[in-house]
Amino acid sequence: MELNPITILIASIFTSNMILANFLGMCSFIAVSKEIKTSLGLGQAVTFVLTGTSVINYLIYTYLLEPYGLEYLRFIVFIITIAAFVQLVEMIIERYVPTLYYSLGIFLPLITVNCAILGVSLFLIIRDYSLLQSLTFGIGSGIGWTLAIVALAGIRQKIKNAPVPKGLQGAGITLIITGLMALAFIGLSGVASIQ
Repeated sequence: MELNPITILIASIFTSNMILANFLGMCSFIAVSKEIKTSLGLGQAVTFVLTGTSVINYLIYTYLLEPYGLEYLRFIVFIITIAAFVQLVEMIIERYVPTLYYSLGIFLPLITVNCAILGVSLFLIIRDYSLLQSLTFGIGSGIGWTLAIVALAGIRQKIKNAPVPKGLQGAGITLIITGLMALAFIGLSGVASIQ
């Protein structure tokens, strides 16, 4: 039975969230989630890259690699596609939103090695998604990633002045919050699942 694209969209945002269900893309998730504005900007960039690369990688795999028996090159080809797309996004952000470009710093070009983006491209091949399913999976995964990083940034800003025990300050409390957020999102697993 083929999954409805709307089901894939909802599941990839909530129950199969790249961060909170698969724990892919954690490095920039933890490092950039200190301010809501920066987190939202990175989330939008990741969503754009996820959407674009999921469609491009689907097309390359389906119409170039698979027909010629070159499936073993998918990792290299997917990474090259992601790197080129991220370079394009980086140039656009630097040109039109320079404040966001400088606030993201090194994490903008590091979207290239964000394993959530490669994970989406591999999941859509493994799950044998159609083009429309791949598009909705890319969009949903990006929205889910953005939702998670903005929520974490909001929580981190709220607890900035809270009496957190010294041993848990910084990464410790961030990982605890991430775990609690993951539990909350997984609690929605009866709604829609694509695993």
